[in-house]
Amino acid sequence: MDTTTPLSQTAGLLLAGGRSSRFGADKALARLGGELLMDRASRPLAALPVFALSAKSGSAVAALARARNVTVLADDPNGPSGPLSGILSGLDWAHELGFRFVASVPCDAPLLPFELVPALLGGIDGASAAYARTTEGEHPLCAVWDVRLRGQLRAALASGAHPAARTFLSQVGARPVDFATAAAFANANTPQALTDLERRL
Repeated sequence: MDTTTPLSQTAGLLLAGGRSSRFGADKALARLGGELLMDRASRPLAALPVFALSAKSGSAVAALARARNVTVLADDPNGPSGPLSGILSGLDWAHELGFRFVASVPCDAPLLPFELVPALLGGIDGASAAYARTTEGEHPLCAVWDVRLRGQLRAALASGAHPAARTFLSQVGARPVDFATAAAFANANTPQALTDLERRL
């Protein structure tokens, strides 16, 4: 594996393991502009050397990913439910493959900028993680994570409670990276939000 650039040291992770309770169906498989949300959301990860999907075992999105020969990572069944459990699975997977970083994106953010990962890697500046921030707030799941965070994250989840992602990022000294276009981070986590995004295309 070429390890001469930060991008070549980074594994991609699409987070699609949520319950989609507000959406009412598996939002990763919903469509925007004729494309699956999971396909649109994963575009910023396309330039990375490897890619995996964090999804529930037995879910439709996991089945589709496997049919496409995409690596599917399931959370530890003994751990708490939430995105950080998916991040931990991704960090363990990337570590086993010899990567230094994991770049994560949520499946319900279909308009993310193509330069997301290079910008986050450029802003990490020796910190353990970097995450996107816009004028409308923080986007803690649009982030780059150093695989050496595995131990701290495992310890944070060991109690069975799932901390907020932004809380954990703050605790480990993650750096925010500012992006000018807040609309690029719009979230399609409800049917109405998806409809609103469709009108903007």
